[in-house]
Amino acid sequence: MSKPNPVLLIHGIFDTTAVFEHMSGYLTERGWEVHSLNLVPNFGTVGLEELAHRVADYIAKTFETEQSIDLIGFSMGGIVTRYYLQRLGGIKRVERYISISAPNHGTLMAYTLPFPGVVQMRPNSELLQDLNGDEAKLLSRINFTVMWTPWDLMIIPPSSSRMSVGKEVKLPVLVHKWMLSDKKSKETVARVLAEPVKQVF
Repeated sequence: MSKPNPVLLIHGIFDTTAVFEHMSGYLTERGWEVHSLNLVPNFGTVGLEELAHRVADYIAKTFETEQSIDLIGFSMGGIVTRYYLQRLGGIKRVERYISISAPNHGTLMAYTLPFPGVVQMRPNSELLQDLNGDEAKLLSRINFTVMWTPWDLMIIPPSSSRMSVGKEVKLPVLVHKWMLSDKKSKETVARVLAEPVKQVF
């Protein structure tokens, strides 16, 4: 078996890399090289495009140009990583992408704060309309999986995490952040990261 791709984990709003403690440890024990970075600021005071550029910069500095990677975005990190994939050329080097409990179609919780990055996570925001305009065309080119829980109280409605493309995994997880520590969730991530990559011609 060939060496698996490095995995980059991108956290959500108000989070740091510490939120991935369980997920990172689980994957590392099973042979993956796991990376993550702190998005600063992490509370929505800058646009998500700016955070996506920081992800792009980190990838450019950390990995060799020819190195393919696998990418996981949690919550707000799911939108940041989608911008990287769909608007910054990330689709060309990411082979597997997992979106975990991301507000892909917005969340009503985003009406609680007026910050630019939070406003962009409101339903029908300009940014989400832009990304959702070509999601099928672009994201169908890679191994793409959406994970979500119907009991999510941060992504409202929880079905906002669902996408029109990719594989979908719905898990009965009670708390938003538990999607990163739940046993079945970690097993799902490991299984997806081990799947053969589709060939796009």
